[in-house]
Amino acid sequence: MLLRSTVTRSISTYRSLSRPFSTLPMSSAFYNLKAQKKNDDFLEFSEFKGKTVLIVNTASNCGFTPQYKGLQALYDKYKDKDFTIIGFPCNQFGGQEPGTDEEIATFCTVNHGVTFPLVKKSDVNGDKTNEVFKWLKSEKAGLLGLERIKWNFEKFLINKEGVVVNRWASTTSPDAIDAAVAKIL
Repeated sequence: MLLRSTVTRSISTYRSLSRPFSTLPMSSAFYNLKAQKKNDDFLEFSEFKGKTVLIVNTASNCGFTPQYKGLQALYDKYKDKDFTIIGFPCNQFGGQEPGTDEEIATFCTVNHGVTFPLVKKSDVNGDKTNEVFKWLKSEKAGLLGLERIKWNFEKFLINKEGVVVNRWASTTSPDAIDAAVAKIL
């Protein structure tokens, strides 16, 4: 009886170890990333394992700035379902995010009720591109295969396994992506 139980456990262990790699859980590079917060601490993306994440490059003086309200509504709707949004303020497009990190946070809270995390102002293109955006762009190219961020409020949706599953242009409103977010929660 003891021999039979040992053999059964050994076979079971062998089967679980010999599964094809595609069925084994994979660690994603996403979880190795981090972003600097306005107070110089770091937001470690390992905190987001098992969560759906929407990353958006933002600006306070842009024609798309009203999307903050839609993003906050999306965050409020799904935050209790392991969903978060991370805003990356950026001043690379028409100088539309000129304030300090503190001024940006105050503006977003007072004018749009933003409670999702905002990180330190960052570049999303060029020689000083934030590491998060380097990774996002390499994982999901935009229209016509271009990696470059075209304007403020481009959005990247990352699933619970740390895989970029969608990228939307600035013109795509938070309402328009609600169904895609809901589908992968």
